[in-house]
Amino acid sequence: MKIPKSLELLVQSGLVDEAICQLMSGKEAEVYVVLSKGELRCAKVYKEAGRRSFSQQAQYQEGRKVRNSRRSRAMEKHSSYGRKEAESAWQNAEVDALQRLAAAGVRVPKLHCYLGGVLLMELVSDEDGNAAPRLNDMELTPGLAREYHRRLIDQIVLMLCAGLVHGDLSEYNVLVGSDGPVIIDLPQAVDASGNNNAPRMLERDVDNMTAYFGRFAPELLTTQFGKEIWKLYASGKLKPGAELTGHFEQSGKKADVGGVMREIDAARRYHEMSEQRR
Repeated sequence: MKIPKSLELLVQSGLVDEAICQLMSGKEAEVYVVLSKGELRCAKVYKEAGRRSFSQQAQYQEGRKVRNSRRSRAMEKHSSYGRKEAESAWQNAEVDALQRLAAAGVRVPKLHCYLGGVLLMELVSDEDGNAAPRLNDMELTPGLAREYHRRLIDQIVLMLCAGLVHGDLSEYNVLVGSDGPVIIDLPQAVDASGNNNAPRMLERDVDNMTAYFGRFAPELLTTQFGKEIWKLYASGKLKPGAELTGHFEQSGKKADVGGVMREIDAARRYHEMSEQRR
């Protein structure tokens, strides 16, 4: 196919040799299969800003750090420069999330580079070498539904241990590769310790997965992994590979709001110190 204009910079930089086909076109991005350095890869091209309202972005961006004060002020004022910088920050959030999650052992596409508003990534493929299907496009046996549900709950735990919540996880942004589920689409990833919406979003991510897999294995619909996971995280007891029950009992004790806030502040300070050491 003809090289799309959006990929010309990558061609000129020697990162893309050929555009093979368009894989999908969504509200926020177009995705192409490309030939890059002798192998098939995936190029995600972000579309022009404007389809997301700033009120929608705000709930995800709470807790994100903008080091440049001029950029921060412009973003707050929603000036034209501020909107451009906000869109850049939105895209860079996905780059950061992919790097952090891959380092934590979460199964996400391998990132090769980010240039000119284009993410060049691993092309997740199925056992036949074709582009992997989305989870939503598959029919599952009850046994496979239970297995994939368990794997994705484990991935959500790994993400949270790395300090992130996907924020928009559903059957539409999970690919099923030859090695199982792969999580994609992360520009809205939420800072778990710095965003007050994180508990609600974590629970929504888990509920979305449970509702989908519950179509094939109805017994999953009675589980409450989201509440259980967040309770362990908030108490500092969540670890990768944690043994979960899927059950949650609401405590009858009066909430120690001050203690919870101290725990959150401590987690935030630890995360900031970790970022400074990078």
